[in-house]
Amino acid sequence: MRAWNVCIELRDSLDKEDAVKKVVVFGAGLVASAHVKYLLEHGYQVTVASRTVSKAKQIVGSHPNGRPVAFDIETEGDSRLDEIVLEHDLAVSLLPYVYHTRVAKSCVRHRKHMVTTSYVKPEMQALDAEAKAAGVALLNELGVDPGIDHMTAMKVIHRVKAAGGTITRFTSYCGGLPAPEANDNPFGYKFSWSPRGVLMAGRNPARFRQDGELVEIPGPDLFLHYWCVPIEVEGKVIPFEGYPNRDSLPYAETYGITEARTMFRGTLRNQGWCPTLKKVAELGLLEETEMDLSGLTYAQFMAKLIGKKSPRGVKQAVARKIGLDPINFIIANLEWLGLFSSAPLPAGCKSPLDVLNATTLAKMSYAPGERDLLVLQHQFVAEYPDHKEKINSTMIDFGIPNGDSSMNRTVGLPAAVGVRLILEGQVKSRGVLVPVLPEIYEPALVELERLGIQFTEKTERI
Repeated sequence: MRAWNVCIELRDSLDKEDAVKKVVVFGAGLVASAHVKYLLEHGYQVTVASRTVSKAKQIVGSHPNGRPVAFDIETEGDSRLDEIVLEHDLAVSLLPYVYHTRVAKSCVRHRKHMVTTSYVKPEMQALDAEAKAAGVALLNELGVDPGIDHMTAMKVIHRVKAAGGTITRFTSYCGGLPAPEANDNPFGYKFSWSPRGVLMAGRNPARFRQDGELVEIPGPDLFLHYWCVPIEVEGKVIPFEGYPNRDSLPYAETYGITEARTMFRGTLRNQGWCPTLKKVAELGLLEETEMDLSGLTYAQFMAKLIGKKSPRGVKQAVARKIGLDPINFIIANLEWLGLFSSAPLPAGCKSPLDVLNATTLAKMSYAPGERDLLVLQHQFVAEYPDHKEKINSTMIDFGIPNGDSSMNRTVGLPAAVGVRLILEGQVKSRGVLVPVLPEIYEPALVELERLGIQFTEKTERI
């Protein structure tokens, strides 16, 4: 009888082990730690696959269900990728967006689900039919922006529609910034995620609808189109700069508000960012074209960039090149970065963007104990048969001093919650998904509120 009980106990133990879901997280960057920590706390076996194994080890720590693995998607072939994906129930890609589709294809091949925090690109959308046929969910845009913004927008939109209303105006702004007490550099910015991603976003064209008129802005003109967006943070109204974020128009259809005469999604930055980045772009500092930069100082590099033979007087020459007086806050900002100095360029730089990426990261990172700030605000105008309403839905979230940043939490935690919803069977839809479905956003927002990520709403009749 005792032997029989032991067999039953062993079988139950094996069944429990078999029931443990396995997740692989590709990437160990600035938004991975809160994501991985959440999954480990909820009983998943988590593999962190990164080319920098030390970062993966730091993220999983000594947790018995955490496993760091060396993997470099740039150099390793699909066979190794397939091998890793096949060992798991779901893959999360926190890699640069250009690699998401490669991971997604592997997931479809092996009938595994996938979560990313990035925008759906055409090559990802093209996998929709294959993913449905394979019974796979490829859940994208599940971070903060995109991600939390979609979910909170849909919560309000569906509520208005259920009450017989129509959304005629939608504007949304999001920004990851230093908390007011940590805002101590002339750019008003510090990096809580990939500097390269922040900088490259400055080259994007934008489209939106304003009072029924289509507005199209080419990439080079992006930073000419900004305006003051006042938002209250800790009892003080801060006049942020707001500017367009990519193409807002597809989201009118995604959100089901094609009748809206204004459809706008924008980015928030502190004052001075837009005019400074406009001149940075004019100088070619956002370009990825490779140059011979070996042995150059910053001053020599800037001289080369503007076609000047000698670095002597490069500050004045740069000012002339971009139509500014040398005594100007934008030139002072560039000087603060060290772009006119005799210091050598960072090692390994092959393009102007490489130089700017390395330099800004060194000068504009968070010090120990500093907080970052995430601001997300939606503004709706809802029209009912007998009245109109203006609805403001706002999230103000701070990082934890000496802990996870707000960017880490607000990007990583929604994706982790999405993993749970898929693996627990709450997400029934298949194919290429974004979190605008009630089966995703309703439980996700409840869980995020439990985790301290929440919105306040104000409604007034107009």
